[in-house]
Amino acid sequence: MRKWPFFVAVCVSAMTGALPALAQEAPQDTGAQAPQSGEILVTGRGRSESLLKAPIADTAFSHQAIADANLKQTGDALSLVPNVSFTKSDNSGTAFITIRGISQVRNGESPVAVVVDGVQQVTARQFTQDLYDIDQMEVMRGPQGALYGRNAIGGAIIINTRAPTNDFTADARASYGNGDDYRIAGSVSGPILKDKVQFRLTASYRDFGGLLNNVYLNRHPDFSRELSLRGAFHFDLAPGLTADLRGSYALTSGGALNWVYQPAKFAANSCYLDTSNPFGGPAGDANRVTRDLCANNLGHDRREVYETSLKVAYQMPFATISNVLAYIDLAEDSRADQFPYSASRNVYGTDGTQTQFERVKAWSDEFRITSPNAQSLRWMVGSYFLDTRRFISSSTGVDEGNGILQVTYQPHFNDPLNPTNSFLADHNHNQAYAFFGNLAYDLTSKLEASFGFRYDHDNHRQTIRADSTAGVPSGCTVGNPDACVRETSFHRSQPKVTINYRPTSNLTIFADYGIGFRSGQYNQAGAAASANLPGVYDLAKPESAYTTEGGIKARLFDGKLRLTATGFHTIDENSFYFLFVGAVGAQILVNIDKAELNGAEFEAQYSPVKGLDFYGNVGFTLSSIKAFSYNSALVGNKAPYIPDMTGLVGAQYRRELANGLGLFSRLEMEHHGKQYWDPENSTPRNAFEIVNAQLGLEAPDKRWSVTGYVRNAFDHKYNAEYVTGGFAMPAQPRSYGIELKGRF
Repeated sequence: MRKWPFFVAVCVSAMTGALPALAQEAPQDTGAQAPQSGEILVTGRGRSESLLKAPIADTAFSHQAIADANLKQTGDALSLVPNVSFTKSDNSGTAFITIRGISQVRNGESPVAVVVDGVQQVTARQFTQDLYDIDQMEVMRGPQGALYGRNAIGGAIIINTRAPTNDFTADARASYGNGDDYRIAGSVSGPILKDKVQFRLTASYRDFGGLLNNVYLNRHPDFSRELSLRGAFHFDLAPGLTADLRGSYALTSGGALNWVYQPAKFAANSCYLDTSNPFGGPAGDANRVTRDLCANNLGHDRREVYETSLKVAYQMPFATISNVLAYIDLAEDSRADQFPYSASRNVYGTDGTQTQFERVKAWSDEFRITSPNAQSLRWMVGSYFLDTRRFISSSTGVDEGNGILQVTYQPHFNDPLNPTNSFLADHNHNQAYAFFGNLAYDLTSKLEASFGFRYDHDNHRQTIRADSTAGVPSGCTVGNPDACVRETSFHRSQPKVTINYRPTSNLTIFADYGIGFRSGQYNQAGAAASANLPGVYDLAKPESAYTTEGGIKARLFDGKLRLTATGFHTIDENSFYFLFVGAVGAQILVNIDKAELNGAEFEAQYSPVKGLDFYGNVGFTLSSIKAFSYNSALVGNKAPYIPDMTGLVGAQYRRELANGLGLFSRLEMEHHGKQYWDPENSTPRNAFEIVNAQLGLEAPDKRWSVTGYVRNAFDHKYNAEYVTGGFAMPAQPRSYGIELKGRF
């Protein structure tokens, strides 16, 4: 029996049955999880303001809400936001977000700006992270480029970790789940010099054995080990002058590239290809799920990330001046079996080995001057600079049955253990700068008009390695490096105009128009030449999105019911699409010239009595390709990677029991809509639902708790990702466990 009609009925009855009356001032929390006491303040517009009054489609998660929902990683939170989908794929640093139809693709720039403690991430490989010790997370939908610049084309995600405290505090959690999933985390905070210097130290570790099966190797290919360390120091240097120094280290090691190639035909009861017809298996189908893998090489990925930042702020009567300087050093190395991922070796030039290595070093600086909130005219001006140095190499190798050699900066053409077959490598030096500002003016006590503007300039310089096996420009040699260089620039103005009307303290109506921009980029040198396909080029064009949006936020019945509804229309030019050519290991980005996106989203929370909360949301995105020079016959098809519908319905209940104990329970169902993976609309992944649940005991003051949890309770089988041609990656099976938390 389909569960989805139940969700529609709950949302419709909750919203339509409560619309006639407006409530008085009352606390508000987020539309995606059970409410907490107190007003949630958001900072998406660069200054602190009430979530209810902010003219943005914004879902916020407080520290308690993250704990209640048992959110372990960023992707867990995104699954609770309407019109947002998240896919964890190949390896530690590969994850894909689609937000209102603006999608991320492999090797591409993110469609959202991700800002952690005031520092904007510079590579999508930073995004997957542990959510432990997070104070608040905001997910803003719609173009936010006027403030956050390039890549905020679909929205922005603001994450603030918990700040150092003037009193000593400590907390810890530990859990165990199926698949030998061990987690432990803790933090300690306090003063070094009372009222002058405070610190906060955080650590988390996970050891996960895996739930998928490689039946040939008798191993779990989706294993993972993650270590994360963070430190923060706050300094009160003088009246109005503060400094925050932060640093973090993360090391992740685990499985990688756990693909199933569906058209592979295996010999009877084996993982070896049928030599008479190795690719005579069934046609690709996004709904065909296989959790048993056959590669003779266990994929492996290792990601190491160092980050540090220094923020200095000086508050004066007329403005606050702030500057954030940040540095990141990230390295990721992936090694795995090559297509078609079988126990056979070197079949028809395939089924060898493949590797990819990426090293990113970048520093950024953002300077802002911001006026106080308590005045009719509010303003902000600022500048941003980013310098990024990135090296990437991709290789294929001959599988001699001796495992996979690490290929980073140098190929191993003559190594008998695992000789390199193809090698593509390039050094990239990118520099971006931007100037931005915005004005907000209260035309009346109820009506605000605001205008934001940002200009971004992004210069890309790529130096191709002369020893690459394809794509080397004419005359490019070790002795003539100038002939190995190609360079281009992308630039864009990003304005945004917003009208915000607040007829009562419990109702906000807003409308806006904005332009978002995602920088173009070079494909890896030689990838397009290796693929040898029409319409595939070395350079992917920059993307622009033109969005008109309107929305309403309301609190009803003395704050017991909270509603948000928004609608949007977007013209998306040069959106990115990913091509994979398995025979040569080529990973290529191409552009869809024009797509139209229309959609709406609704969020609702209802708290009829203390301790009982109902919540739900639904989002719709209708997409249509309007122009595609790669293949004009595909005009009118749906754009790839975009679920036509997302949704969530759930309930959370807290009740005091005898002997000072409290009962905590939570039940929710996620809906993932029908989704195509290519412009041809060759095979969709059909809509499905997964159910998550929690049940536990806790102290009344929440100083400790013990909770059992299950995710994907009915063990629904689905593919997390599908690539044209029959490349499928199975999603994780049902997971469950028990968690202990304590606060001291």
